[in-house]
Amino acid sequence: MKQLVIRAFGDADQLALVEAKSPTLATNEVRVKMHYAGVNPVDAKTRAGLGWGAAAIKDDLPWSPGLELMGTVLESGAEVSIHQAGDRVFGLLSGGCYSEEVVAPANALVAVPSSVNDEVAAGLALAGTTAWQGLTVHGNLAAGERVLISAAAGGVGHLAVQLAKDLGATVVALASPNNHEFLKELGADEVVDYHDRDQVRAIAPVDLLLDLVGGESGCQLLSVVKPGGRVITVPTITADEVIAAAKAAGLEARGMLKDNDTQQLAMLIKAVAEQRLTVKISQVYPLAQGAAAHRQIETGHTRGKLLLQGATD
Repeated sequence: MKQLVIRAFGDADQLALVEAKSPTLATNEVRVKMHYAGVNPVDAKTRAGLGWGAAAIKDDLPWSPGLELMGTVLESGAEVSIHQAGDRVFGLLSGGCYSEEVVAPANALVAVPSSVNDEVAAGLALAGTTAWQGLTVHGNLAAGERVLISAAAGGVGHLAVQLAKDLGATVVALASPNNHEFLKELGADEVVDYHDRDQVRAIAPVDLLLDLVGGESGCQLLSVVKPGGRVITVPTITADEVIAAAKAAGLEARGMLKDNDTQQLAMLIKAVAEQRLTVKISQVYPLAQGAAAHRQIETGHTRGKLLLQGATD
């Protein structure tokens, strides 16, 4: 099988397509033909040698990235009863999804309803769980509150806008002007150009800031959070900086790492099947063009999600 691996930490050219043996199947695992793998900022940061992801795999190079899988079960281990050959599944793994075949614990994967297409299911898992957990588990967002979401047109952001609206919040979305109509269609109540500092400063105070950019941007947005309000900052590399600034301003603040929760995945895919949640797929790249996908995600200007496609035969 073909697999995309990080040969060494560095730029996107460190991704190489190699021929690899499909892993042995344990009794509690399933072998999945990868239809699509999600491409996420954490993949590019890990490849570049940054953050928790790189620290975790620094001694395991070459290593295949990809945390987000959608595909069809090829075979099941002897103890597996929840998934059988031919089932369409998706889920979150700890890596290795940039491969034509992936072996995964059966209980890490969730069935894809027949009404949800492969691409949409592939783009949901990581961004959806990050958005949901950021708003609810960590952010404690309640109906009637105001929430400000930065990078609102991105993978996590565009799902967070919809989920926050569904929770009964007033949603203030921060994005470039070319994404404003897109975000209004998703339900954003207010859309603000993040380039315009006067517009940003004029935002009415919010109860919760879901900071998906971090760093200087995250720190600047603290001024529009209500006294005693809450800040959830997602980028781990700058989390300490944003949290320190928030606490100095009298705000509650914390970083987060998403938990892999199949109950939440089932809830999210059900919302998609019921057309209560839309997943925007911006572009699909063949597995061999993983470097181009990484370069695009690193621009920081991707609407919705990017995917890698496995073999189509």
